[in-house]
Amino acid sequence: MKFKKVFAMLLTAAMMTSMLAGCGGSGTDQSSETKSEDKSSEKDNNTAKKGGDGKVYYLNFKPEQADQWTELAEQYTDETGVDVEVQTAASGTYESTLKSEMAKDEPPTLFQVNGPVGLASWKDYCYDLSDSQIYKDVSSDDYVLKDGDAVQGIAYVIETYGIIYNKALLKKYFELPDAEIKSIEELNSFDALKKVADGIQKHKEDLGVMGAFTSAGMDSSSDWRFKTHLANLPVYYEYKDEGVTSSEAIKGTYLDNFKNVWDMYLKDSTCEPSMISSKTGEDASSEFALGEAVFYQNGTWAYNDIKDMEVADEDMGMLPIYIGAEGEENQGLCTGSENYWCVNKKASEEDIQATLDFLTWVVESDEGRDMLANEMGFITPFTTFDEYLPENPLVKANDEYTKAGKTPVSWNFTTMPSEEWKNKVGSAMLEYAQGTGDWDAVRTAFVDGWASEYAAAHAE
Repeated sequence: MKFKKVFAMLLTAAMMTSMLAGCGGSGTDQSSETKSEDKSSEKDNNTAKKGGDGKVYYLNFKPEQADQWTELAEQYTDETGVDVEVQTAASGTYESTLKSEMAKDEPPTLFQVNGPVGLASWKDYCYDLSDSQIYKDVSSDDYVLKDGDAVQGIAYVIETYGIIYNKALLKKYFELPDAEIKSIEELNSFDALKKVADGIQKHKEDLGVMGAFTSAGMDSSSDWRFKTHLANLPVYYEYKDEGVTSSEAIKGTYLDNFKNVWDMYLKDSTCEPSMISSKTGEDASSEFALGEAVFYQNGTWAYNDIKDMEVADEDMGMLPIYIGAEGEENQGLCTGSENYWCVNKKASEEDIQATLDFLTWVVESDEGRDMLANEMGFITPFTTFDEYLPENPLVKANDEYTKAGKTPVSWNFTTMPSEEWKNKVGSAMLEYAQGTGDWDAVRTAFVDGWASEYAAAHAE
């Protein structure tokens, strides 16, 4: 698989990754800059130039890195005099926020889409990055979105998700006299995971936990973990069976498997299913960080929320999300990106240049690379990050699967037909969990909803 080969190259051979994108040039005050520019280039040819009339407005997608983006913007402004504004959309509201901001007199100059489906809605706003420095710095076209020869989006972070686990607590379970699974090596299928989760739930008082899994919160700060990330697994395996990478309709071949995982999350949990509508992403991260649960479905980006608490770095691992599919013992973690930078071509020429300059600085300067790799914990697809790798045990867990030859699960949720489709699937999952709806409603939302939303999105 091309993706696997490229990803293995990124993470094991040289790990030429970590985050963000950039572009060359710089709008400047020529009258005061010529001499200082010559000296500056000798010292650091990646440092942005001073001055310029352009400004940058970045609408950030990731709330968990909001403070770091603001800090990085301030550093850039202090260094260059260029105004950089960063606004962060609330979790689950990016698309609606982007629509609102784009309608304003001063819209974002830098925004993002989640993949081909997201690009379809915004391609008329996307500046062609094919001649930009940021495109020169990206390691492969596997990480760009194109329309013909035009480069309309560039991924700025490669991320991985699965089931984060507490090694120390899991070891305590393995040592129980009646434990059906005795080692992490045996924990390589859904059947094995279900036995472990049931056993932990049975012995939760002995193990000092509230449940096997953290709460499956279904508010907007958490529901994407299930209506999108968990839902990716049945899509991935169906695509694999059909030999496709996208589809206008889906059969739902693996929806029984999807149900089994969801049932496990609900039953072997820190809370009753009736409570999940009020549970948040912060609740789940706190439960794991405080050692109240053994398992936590999330990704490498969650490290900043759980580090430096009760679970030591050396006790953090990550398992694939097993669903009972054939051959899943060879499955790796879910790896990809739904974070593609786009520059607003409808911005002024000065603002476009200022935005390209900012991106170049982010992916080439020491300040930018340190922030992305060490503070945000990003793995990126840029060749400039060889010496900037995040100290993130969850990233290292993925590296171990790659080295072992496991096949990463691609992020096919970027082909899901719409945000409305995800919302309807999530709503049906919640109704099922609370006992006010049945699984047939989930199947209808998943299968029938896919076809209708795809048709609506592609209607002339």
